Amino acid sequence: MAEKEYAYYTGCSLEGTAVEYDMSMRQVFKALGVGIIEPEDWSCCGSTPAHTVDRVFAAALAARNLTIIEKMGTGIVTVPCPSCLSVLKRAHLGMTQDESFRNEVNELLDEPYEGGVVPKSTLQVMLEDVGLDAIASKVTHALPGLVVAPYYGCILTRPPEIAQFDDPENPVSMDKILEAVGVKVADYAFKLECCGAAFGVPKRDMVNRLTYRVLSMALEAGANCIAVACPLCQQNLDLRQGQVNSTMGSSFNLPILYFSQIVGLTYGLSPKELGMDKLVVSADDIVRSRITIEELAQREANAKAAEAEAKAAEKLKKAKAKEEDTKTEET
Repeated sequence: MAEKEYAYYTGCSLEGTAVEYDMSMRQVFKALGVGIIEPEDWSCCGSTPAHTVDRVFAAALAARNLTIIEKMGTGIVTVPCPSCLSVLKRAHLGMTQDESFRNEVNELLDEPYEGGVVPKSTLQVMLEDVGLDAIASKVTHALPGLVVAPYYGCILTRPPEIAQFDDPENPVSMDKILEAVGVKVADYAFKLECCGAAFGVPKRDMVNRLTYRVLSMALEAGANCIAVACPLCQQNLDLRQGQVNSTMGSSFNLPILYFSQIVGLTYGLSPKELGMDKLVVSADDIVRSRITIEELAQREANAKAAEAEAKAAEKLKKAKAKEEDTKTEET
Protein backbone atom coordinates (compact mmCIF):
# COMPACT_ATOMS: atom_id res chain seq x y z
CA MET A 1 0.00 0.00 0.00
CA ALA A 2 1.08 3.58 -0.62
CA GLU A 3 2.95 5.09 2.30
CA LYS A 4 3.19 8.65 1.01
CA GLU A 5 0.81 11.49 0.36
CA TYR A 6 -0.22 12.50 -3.11
CA ALA A 7 -1.20 15.83 -4.53
CA TYR A 8 -4.80 15.51 -5.70
CA TYR A 9 -5.91 17.63 -8.66
CA THR A 10 -9.68 17.53 -8.98
CA GLY A 11 -10.13 19.80 -11.97
CA CYS A 12 -13.26 21.80 -12.70
CA SER A 13 -15.73 18.97 -13.43
CA LEU A 14 -15.29 17.33 -10.04
CA GLU A 15 -16.40 20.54 -8.37
CA GLY A 16 -19.57 20.68 -10.45
CA THR A 17 -21.22 18.09 -12.68
CA ALA A 18 -19.02 15.25 -11.38
CA VAL A 19 -19.00 16.08 -7.67
CA GLU A 20 -20.00 12.47 -6.88
CA TYR A 21 -16.76 11.29 -8.51
CA ASP A 22 -14.78 13.52 -6.17
CA MET A 23 -16.84 12.47 -3.12
CA SER A 24 -16.46 8.75 -3.80
CA MET A 25 -12.79 8.98 -4.77
CA ARG A 26 -11.91 10.79 -1.54
CA GLN A 27 -13.81 8.22 0.52
CA VAL A 28 -12.13 5.28 -1.22
CA PHE A 29 -8.67 6.78 -0.80
CA LYS A 30 -9.44 7.40 2.88
CA ALA A 31 -10.52 3.78 3.33
CA LEU A 32 -7.29 2.62 1.69
CA GLY A 33 -5.13 4.87 3.83
CA VAL A 34 -3.99 6.95 0.86
CA GLY A 35 -3.22 10.53 1.83
CA ILE A 36 -4.24 13.24 -0.63
CA ILE A 37 -3.67 16.98 -0.51
CA GLU A 38 -5.48 19.40 -2.80
CA PRO A 39 -3.09 22.06 -4.16
CA GLU A 40 -3.89 25.57 -2.99
CA ASP A 41 -4.92 28.07 -5.63
CA TRP A 42 -5.09 25.49 -8.42
CA SER A 43 -6.66 26.69 -11.66
CA CYS A 44 -8.27 25.24 -14.77
CA CYS A 45 -5.86 23.04 -16.73
CA GLY A 46 -7.19 24.31 -20.06
CA SER A 47 -8.95 21.04 -20.79
CA THR A 48 -9.66 20.21 -24.45
CA PRO A 49 -10.23 23.69 -25.97
CA ALA A 50 -6.94 25.35 -24.99
CA HIS A 51 -4.53 23.18 -26.97
CA THR A 52 -6.59 23.63 -30.14
CA VAL A 53 -5.87 27.38 -29.94
CA ASP A 54 -2.27 27.64 -28.74
CA ARG A 55 -0.03 24.73 -27.72
CA VAL A 56 2.32 26.86 -25.63
CA PHE A 57 -0.46 28.71 -23.84
CA ALA A 58 -2.27 25.43 -23.17
CA ALA A 59 0.88 23.95 -21.64
CA ALA A 60 1.30 27.06 -19.50
CA LEU A 61 -2.19 26.64 -18.05
CA ALA A 62 -1.33 23.11 -17.03
CA ALA A 63 2.24 23.91 -15.97
CA ARG A 64 1.05 26.60 -13.57
CA ASN A 65 -0.65 23.83 -11.59
CA LEU A 66 2.37 21.56 -11.89
CA THR A 67 4.55 24.34 -10.47
CA ILE A 68 2.25 24.69 -7.46
CA ILE A 69 2.32 20.92 -6.94
CA GLU A 70 6.10 20.81 -7.40
CA LYS A 71 6.51 23.21 -4.50
CA MET A 72 4.40 20.86 -2.33
CA GLY A 73 7.15 18.25 -2.61
CA THR A 74 4.87 15.24 -3.09
CA GLY A 75 6.42 14.21 -6.41
CA ILE A 76 3.18 12.67 -7.73
CA VAL A 77 -0.18 14.20 -8.52
CA THR A 78 -3.12 11.87 -8.91
CA VAL A 79 -5.87 13.03 -11.24
CA PRO A 80 -9.37 11.51 -11.49
CA CYS A 81 -10.40 13.24 -14.74
CA PRO A 82 -8.80 11.75 -17.91
CA SER A 83 -8.99 15.08 -19.74
CA CYS A 84 -7.14 16.92 -16.95
CA LEU A 85 -4.70 14.04 -16.70
CA SER A 86 -3.93 14.12 -20.42
CA VAL A 87 -3.36 17.87 -20.37
CA LEU A 88 -1.06 17.72 -17.34
CA LYS A 89 0.85 14.79 -18.83
CA ARG A 90 1.28 16.53 -22.18
CA ALA A 91 2.65 19.62 -20.48
CA HIS A 92 4.98 17.61 -18.23
CA LEU A 93 6.32 15.39 -21.02
CA GLY A 94 6.62 18.24 -23.50
CA MET A 95 8.56 20.39 -21.06
CA THR A 96 10.85 17.62 -19.81
CA GLN A 97 11.64 16.28 -23.27
CA ASP A 98 12.04 19.56 -25.19
CA GLU A 99 14.17 22.32 -23.64
CA SER A 100 13.10 24.91 -26.21
CA PHE A 101 9.42 24.21 -25.52
CA ARG A 102 10.05 24.32 -21.77
CA ASN A 103 11.65 27.74 -22.09
CA GLU A 104 8.71 29.04 -24.15
CA VAL A 105 6.20 27.84 -21.60
CA ASN A 106 8.15 29.05 -18.59
CA GLU A 107 8.28 32.55 -20.07
CA LEU A 108 4.51 32.71 -19.52
CA LEU A 109 4.71 31.59 -15.90
CA ASP A 110 5.44 33.59 -12.75
CA GLU A 111 7.53 30.67 -11.54
CA PRO A 112 9.17 28.06 -13.83
CA TYR A 113 8.21 24.41 -13.85
CA GLU A 114 11.29 22.24 -13.32
CA GLY A 115 9.70 18.91 -14.29
CA GLY A 116 9.54 17.37 -10.83
CA VAL A 117 5.94 16.09 -10.83
CA VAL A 118 4.63 12.79 -12.20
CA PRO A 119 0.91 12.91 -13.09
CA LYS A 120 -0.97 9.61 -12.52
CA SER A 121 -4.59 8.66 -12.87
CA THR A 122 -6.41 7.52 -9.75
CA LEU A 123 -6.71 4.11 -11.42
CA GLN A 124 -2.93 3.94 -11.81
CA VAL A 125 -2.31 4.88 -8.18
CA MET A 126 -4.77 2.27 -6.98
CA LEU A 127 -3.47 -0.51 -9.22
CA GLU A 128 0.28 0.12 -9.07
CA ASP A 129 0.87 1.90 -5.77
CA VAL A 130 -1.89 0.56 -3.52
CA GLY A 131 -2.13 -2.88 -5.13
CA LEU A 132 -4.94 -5.37 -5.66
CA ASP A 133 -4.36 -7.24 -2.40
CA ALA A 134 -4.76 -4.07 -0.35
CA ILE A 135 -7.82 -3.06 -2.37
CA ALA A 136 -9.41 -6.46 -1.77
CA SER A 137 -8.59 -6.42 1.96
CA LYS A 138 -11.01 -3.55 2.65
CA VAL A 139 -14.08 -5.28 1.21
CA THR A 140 -16.90 -5.76 3.72
CA HIS A 141 -19.91 -6.04 1.41
CA ALA A 142 -20.91 -7.87 -1.75
CA LEU A 143 -23.09 -6.83 -4.68
CA PRO A 144 -24.61 -10.14 -5.81
CA GLY A 145 -26.19 -10.06 -9.23
CA LEU A 146 -24.24 -7.01 -10.34
CA VAL A 147 -22.49 -7.40 -13.70
CA VAL A 148 -20.41 -4.38 -14.70
CA ALA A 149 -19.22 -3.26 -18.12
CA PRO A 150 -16.01 -1.24 -17.55
CA TYR A 151 -16.00 1.74 -19.91
CA TYR A 152 -12.69 3.57 -20.27
CA GLY A 153 -13.53 6.07 -22.98
CA CYS A 154 -11.15 7.55 -25.55
CA ILE A 155 -8.28 9.21 -23.69
CA LEU A 156 -7.73 7.48 -20.35
CA THR A 157 -5.16 5.12 -21.87
CA ARG A 158 -4.49 6.85 -25.19
CA PRO A 159 -2.38 7.94 -26.91
CA PRO A 160 0.06 5.45 -25.34
CA GLU A 161 3.05 7.80 -25.54
CA ILE A 162 1.14 10.25 -23.33
CA ALA A 163 -0.90 7.93 -21.11
CA GLN A 164 1.99 5.51 -20.42
CA PHE A 165 -0.39 3.24 -18.52
CA ASP A 166 -2.39 0.11 -19.25
CA ASP A 167 -3.02 -1.33 -22.72
CA PRO A 168 -4.18 1.38 -25.17
CA GLU A 169 -6.33 -1.09 -27.12
CA ASN A 170 -7.53 -3.40 -24.35
CA PRO A 171 -7.21 -1.69 -20.96
CA VAL A 172 -7.80 -3.89 -17.92
CA SER A 173 -6.94 -1.70 -14.92
CA MET A 174 -10.55 -0.96 -14.04
CA ASP A 175 -11.50 -4.59 -14.69
CA LYS A 176 -8.86 -5.77 -12.22
CA ILE A 177 -9.87 -3.32 -9.50
CA LEU A 178 -13.55 -4.21 -9.79
CA GLU A 179 -12.77 -7.93 -9.76
CA ALA A 180 -10.57 -7.40 -6.69
CA VAL A 181 -13.59 -6.10 -4.76
CA GLY A 182 -15.67 -9.10 -5.80
CA VAL A 183 -17.68 -7.59 -8.64
CA LYS A 184 -18.41 -9.60 -11.77
CA VAL A 185 -17.04 -7.90 -14.87
CA ALA A 186 -18.55 -8.39 -18.32
CA ASP A 187 -16.41 -9.11 -21.37
CA TYR A 188 -17.13 -5.71 -22.90
CA ALA A 189 -15.87 -5.08 -26.43
CA PHE A 190 -16.84 -1.39 -26.50
CA LYS A 191 -14.73 -0.25 -23.56
CA LEU A 192 -12.85 2.27 -25.75
CA GLU A 193 -15.58 3.36 -28.17
CA CYS A 194 -16.26 7.10 -28.23
CA CYS A 195 -19.43 8.33 -26.51
CA GLY A 196 -19.38 11.64 -28.37
CA ALA A 197 -17.38 13.54 -25.77
CA ALA A 198 -18.13 17.28 -25.75
CA PHE A 199 -20.21 17.29 -28.93
CA GLY A 200 -23.47 16.86 -27.02
CA VAL A 201 -24.64 20.39 -27.90
CA PRO A 202 -23.33 21.07 -31.45
CA LYS A 203 -23.85 17.49 -32.72
CA ARG A 204 -26.51 16.00 -30.49
CA ASP A 205 -27.74 13.44 -33.03
CA MET A 206 -24.23 12.05 -33.45
CA VAL A 207 -23.74 11.80 -29.69
CA ASN A 208 -27.09 10.05 -29.33
CA ARG A 209 -26.06 7.43 -31.88
CA LEU A 210 -22.65 6.87 -30.33
CA THR A 211 -24.06 6.67 -26.81
CA TYR A 212 -26.76 4.28 -28.01
CA ARG A 213 -24.07 1.92 -29.32
CA VAL A 214 -22.11 2.00 -26.06
CA LEU A 215 -25.23 1.28 -24.00
CA SER A 216 -26.50 -1.41 -26.38
CA MET A 217 -23.24 -3.32 -26.35
CA ALA A 218 -23.15 -3.26 -22.55
CA LEU A 219 -26.52 -4.97 -22.46
CA GLU A 220 -25.44 -7.48 -25.12
CA ALA A 221 -22.41 -8.28 -22.96
CA GLY A 222 -24.78 -9.18 -20.12
CA ALA A 223 -24.07 -6.11 -17.99
CA ASN A 224 -26.65 -4.36 -15.82
CA CYS A 225 -24.38 -1.44 -14.96
CA ILE A 226 -21.56 0.53 -16.60
CA ALA A 227 -18.51 1.71 -14.66
CA VAL A 228 -16.70 4.84 -15.80
CA ALA A 229 -13.68 6.92 -14.78
CA CYS A 230 -14.45 10.05 -16.81
CA PRO A 231 -16.89 12.88 -16.00
CA LEU A 232 -17.77 13.51 -19.63
CA CYS A 233 -18.40 9.83 -20.37
CA GLN A 234 -20.59 9.59 -17.27
CA GLN A 235 -22.56 12.64 -18.32
CA ASN A 236 -23.24 11.38 -21.84
CA LEU A 237 -24.22 7.87 -20.73
CA ASP A 238 -26.20 8.89 -17.65
CA LEU A 239 -27.63 12.37 -18.17
CA ARG A 240 -28.39 11.83 -21.86
CA GLN A 241 -29.84 8.33 -21.49
CA GLY A 242 -33.42 9.64 -21.54
CA GLN A 243 -32.59 11.74 -24.60
CA VAL A 244 -31.17 8.65 -26.32
CA ASN A 245 -34.32 6.71 -25.50
CA SER A 246 -36.59 9.38 -26.97
CA THR A 247 -34.60 9.81 -30.18
CA MET A 248 -33.48 6.23 -30.79
CA GLY A 249 -36.65 4.42 -29.69
CA SER A 250 -34.78 2.55 -26.96
CA SER A 251 -35.74 1.93 -23.35
CA PHE A 252 -32.41 1.98 -21.51
CA ASN A 253 -32.46 2.16 -17.75
CA LEU A 254 -28.82 1.35 -17.12
CA PRO A 255 -27.07 2.86 -14.07
CA ILE A 256 -23.77 4.58 -14.90
CA LEU A 257 -21.52 4.58 -11.84
CA TYR A 258 -18.02 5.84 -11.28
CA PHE A 259 -15.75 2.90 -10.51
CA SER A 260 -15.00 4.57 -7.16
CA GLN A 261 -18.70 4.46 -6.24
CA ILE A 262 -18.80 0.71 -6.87
CA VAL A 263 -15.63 0.17 -4.85
CA GLY A 264 -17.07 2.34 -2.09
CA LEU A 265 -20.24 0.26 -1.92
CA THR A 266 -18.17 -2.88 -1.37
CA TYR A 267 -16.33 -1.04 1.44
CA GLY A 268 -19.60 -0.49 3.27
CA LEU A 269 -19.69 3.26 2.64
CA SER A 270 -23.12 4.87 2.63
CA PRO A 271 -24.83 5.90 -0.61
CA LYS A 272 -24.82 9.50 0.64
CA GLU A 273 -21.05 9.46 1.20
CA LEU A 274 -20.61 8.20 -2.35
CA GLY A 275 -22.94 10.74 -3.95
CA MET A 276 -25.28 8.05 -5.28
CA ASP A 277 -28.17 10.54 -5.16
CA LYS A 278 -26.43 12.65 -7.82
CA LEU A 279 -26.99 10.03 -10.52
CA VAL A 280 -29.75 10.60 -13.07
CA VAL A 281 -30.45 6.93 -13.75
CA SER A 282 -31.16 5.49 -10.32
CA ALA A 283 -28.82 2.90 -8.85
CA ASP A 284 -31.16 2.19 -5.92
CA ASP A 285 -31.59 -1.46 -6.94
CA ILE A 286 -27.83 -1.95 -6.79
CA VAL A 287 -27.66 -0.36 -3.35
CA ARG A 288 -30.58 -2.45 -2.08
CA SER A 289 -28.90 -5.63 -3.31
CA ARG A 290 -25.84 -5.01 -1.15
CA ILE A 291 -25.22 -7.54 1.59
CA THR A 292 -22.37 -8.19 3.99
CA ILE A 293 -19.66 -10.71 3.20
CA GLU A 294 -20.97 -12.82 6.07
CA GLU A 295 -24.47 -12.80 4.61
CA LEU A 296 -23.06 -13.77 1.22
CA ALA A 297 -21.12 -16.64 2.75
CA GLN A 298 -24.28 -17.87 4.53
CA ARG A 299 -26.28 -17.55 1.34
CA GLU A 300 -23.70 -19.56 -0.59
CA ALA A 301 -23.53 -22.18 2.17
CA ASN A 302 -27.33 -22.49 2.13
CA ALA A 303 -27.29 -22.84 -1.65
CA LYS A 304 -24.65 -25.58 -1.47
CA ALA A 305 -26.59 -27.37 1.25
CA ALA A 306 -29.79 -27.18 -0.80
CA GLU A 307 -27.95 -28.47 -3.86
CA ALA A 308 -26.47 -31.35 -1.88
CA GLU A 309 -29.88 -32.16 -0.43
CA ALA A 310 -31.45 -32.13 -3.88
CA LYS A 311 -28.74 -34.45 -5.23
CA ALA A 312 -29.21 -36.83 -2.28
CA ALA A 313 -32.96 -36.86 -2.81
CA GLU A 314 -32.50 -37.56 -6.51
CA LYS A 315 -30.05 -40.36 -5.72
CA LEU A 316 -32.50 -41.90 -3.23
CA LYS A 317 -35.31 -41.60 -5.76
CA LYS A 318 -33.26 -43.43 -8.38
CA ALA A 319 -32.30 -46.14 -5.85
CA LYS A 320 -35.95 -46.71 -4.93
CA ALA A 321 -36.94 -46.81 -8.57
CA LYS A 322 -34.25 -49.39 -9.24
CA GLU A 323 -35.42 -51.42 -6.24
CA GLU A 324 -39.00 -51.37 -7.53
CA ASP A 325 -37.84 -52.47 -10.97
CA THR A 326 -35.92 -55.39 -9.40
CA LYS A 327 -38.98 -56.50 -7.42
CA THR A 328 -41.13 -56.34 -10.54
CA GLU A 329 -38.68 -58.50 -12.49
CA GLU A 330 -38.61 -61.09 -9.67
CA THR A 331 -42.39 -61.45 -9.65
